[in-house]
Amino acid sequence: MSFFDEIKRTNWTEVERGIDACTAADVDSALQAARSGGIELNHFISLLSPAAGSRLEEMARQSHLITQQRFGKTVSLFAPLYVSNFCINSCAYCGFNSKNPVKRLALTPEQVRDEGEFIYRLGFRHLLLVSGEAPEVVSLDYFTRITGLLRDLFSSIAVEIYPMSVEQYRVLAACGVDGLTVFQETYDEELYRRFHLGGKKRDFRWRIETPDRGGEAGFRRLGLGALLGLGNWRAEAFYMGLHAKYLMRKYWQSQVSISFPRLRPAAGFFQVPHPVSDRNFVQLLTALRLFLPDTGFTLSTRESADFRDHLIPLGITSMSAGSKTDPGGYAHPQGEEAEAQFEIADCRNPEAVAEAIRQKGYEPVWKDWDEAFLGGGTASQVGRCLRRRPEKAVGPPQHQESPVNSIGLEQ
Repeated sequence: MSFFDEIKRTNWTEVERGIDACTAADVDSALQAARSGGIELNHFISLLSPAAGSRLEEMARQSHLITQQRFGKTVSLFAPLYVSNFCINSCAYCGFNSKNPVKRLALTPEQVRDEGEFIYRLGFRHLLLVSGEAPEVVSLDYFTRITGLLRDLFSSIAVEIYPMSVEQYRVLAACGVDGLTVFQETYDEELYRRFHLGGKKRDFRWRIETPDRGGEAGFRRLGLGALLGLGNWRAEAFYMGLHAKYLMRKYWQSQVSISFPRLRPAAGFFQVPHPVSDRNFVQLLTALRLFLPDTGFTLSTRESADFRDHLIPLGITSMSAGSKTDPGGYAHPQGEEAEAQFEIADCRNPEAVAEAIRQKGYEPVWKDWDEAFLGGGTASQVGRCLRRRPEKAVGPPQHQESPVNSIGLEQ
């Protein structure tokens, strides 16, 4: 059994109808359940509904409280390191699309080390290796080699690369990779085929079972997400929540996190079919937090600086900073970069992001674990150590600015 089997028990259209049919009374019931200590799937559906759109203030306050109780007032920082933009896939929305006439580059291991040293000097100790999907260019051996070159710099190295087999993931884990991130892009199988026109990524089942294979391989962290804007965000959020619950239940040794990539301009022309407004984004985020109180939430530099800052109190636990989405973008001289995957919106340097976190009353965390704490423990042993809580639960905020009103969301 995998999540593919689980998702086959549902119907996308029926999920949409169920969400749209929720009433104000259903939302009242869901918020009461959240205040009482937890919500069920039916409550989660209600919080994603149009009927909950007028209750964002209550959802935000509860999300704020739960996040502080579970995670304290901290935000972890990480940096993505793009090692290649070669790709065999033809994804309509992506700048790395194999059909796009863009400059391609795969960094040598030595160049990767240079990039890593640059990122290390910025203060980061958590690194995410990212590449286009081109196994013949950036092979398993390539990733084991560059991981070996970076391990002495970073306490945590995760990958967001092409999906691999369980056996291949075990090789990466043995070399020091402790996290796997893979975005499903959309959980609507029909829509998925429409936007993935060629390459291995066209295989919906192979893609959606990737976190399962990562869990079987023993990765300490599993990250997932949908590319917001491809499909109906309410249904996408439902399936993200369902997927996270499934992974937490089956691979309890691993820490599960969700990212919220919202479509940004990229090389090539692409019209976003289902734009997600800031208000929609906040409803999605807070509904997921109430449903998944122990799940990490990650926010990238796709979002603007002001919006990112205001989302911190609503449930964000991890953020990228100073990101470059082109191979060689950190250490290489201007003019030598390859094409970026997408345009970033928050262009602040890492220290400026850290200072913004402090201004919100939170602590920026550059390093939150070390393998030495485990005495050489395995990836599965690490998972047990991560499910920690603050020593004291944080009470309700006193005389704080309204979490939603402070953002100035459009109606």
